[in-house]
Amino acid sequence: MRSILALDFGATTGWAHSWGQSGTWNLKIREDESSGMRLLRFEAKLRELVEATTTTVIVWETISVASGKRANVKVVKAHTKLQAIVERLAVELGYEHKSYNNSTIKQRAGAKNKDEILEQACEQWPDQDIEDDNQADALWCLLLAQEELGATTEELT
Repeated sequence: MRSILALDFGATTGWAHSWGQSGTWNLKIREDESSGMRLLRFEAKLRELVEATTTTVIVWETISVASGKRANVKVVKAHTKLQAIVERLAVELGYEHKSYNNSTIKQRAGAKNKDEILEQACEQWPDQDIEDDNQADALWCLLLAQEELGATTEELT
């Protein structure tokens, strides 16, 4: 079976690994730091996790881009930068990599919003100490990847 790492990018980045662990990384920019520090922290944590496991596939949630008054350019820029780090690392290490749209993740979870995503994840994975919707999104993203790659039922729970 492929060893999969799933990510949900953000100031608090959720992660889940097919070996059964999940959590969040605090990537918030601290006072007197440049925005580049988030990228350095993210890459360090990503490399640390990848090196500690037998990861061969990295997947992540992509965001839907709104337009007009709903557009959040800062979020799109931050997400794109984190995605670029993942893609570069995956290519460097020869890993498979792909993204899942957030609407696909919500549909798989049977949820309409962040609260429902979290609630459904707590029901699906009662053994996980799920901190927030970021970690929940990463778990759902992982499940999608496992299902797509043909994982057995035992591997999905």
